[in-house]
Amino acid sequence: MERLLGIIILPPEQIVNFFVSMAIAVLLGLLIAAVYRYTHRGMNYESGFLSTLVLLAPIVTVVMFFIQGDLVLSLGLVGSLSIIRFRTPIKDTRDMVYLFWVIAVGLGAGTLNWTASVFATAILALLMTTFYLLRYGRALHAEYILVVTGAHPADENEIEQIVRSRAANVQLRNHEIEGDNWELTYELRFAREKEQAVRTVVDDLQRLGGVNRVSLLTPQLSLPM
Repeated sequence: MERLLGIIILPPEQIVNFFVSMAIAVLLGLLIAAVYRYTHRGMNYESGFLSTLVLLAPIVTVVMFFIQGDLVLSLGLVGSLSIIRFRTPIKDTRDMVYLFWVIAVGLGAGTLNWTASVFATAILALLMTTFYLLRYGRALHAEYILVVTGAHPADENEIEQIVRSRAANVQLRNHEIEGDNWELTYELRFAREKEQAVRTVVDDLQRLGGVNRVSLLTPQLSLPM
């Protein structure tokens, strides 16, 4: 490394390594973003997160080239990162996995560990895709909230009998009575292979006399699954 008129001149080999590392970081970032887009589940999808995944890897690569074993620069980097505060909350823990993934790729590319970065990315991409196709981690049961409202006369025992005959597990969470009007709130749990039975519960309850409305809700925590 030479200095000419205050400008640092890098040797040709180091320049080639820099551009190769940047190219590898960008390509691997694009691959990681594609895996994220394909395997994403839930309703909190953000298209801007894809560009973050693609750009974060080459940015970390540039940082690693700046440091190059320099202790002073590394301490300055730690000090500057302590000032930056990220206000955007991570809604899905899987997003954090992808962030660490692209950071690791950037570190590998910036330290010229190209082969390890490529193979590690290929293995992790295969694992992520396999978990998605096998629905790994999906809950074994489907949970619902059933709200039944109506007015007297109504046979509440018949209502509970219909509910309990379909669901694997039933718990009465709320029972309100106001004059002739009443409301029942149940927590239902169905096995995945019998999840379609929840529709027959709603249909049977709507046919009963005294029932005005039947509402079936899915807890928010179960939506991404």
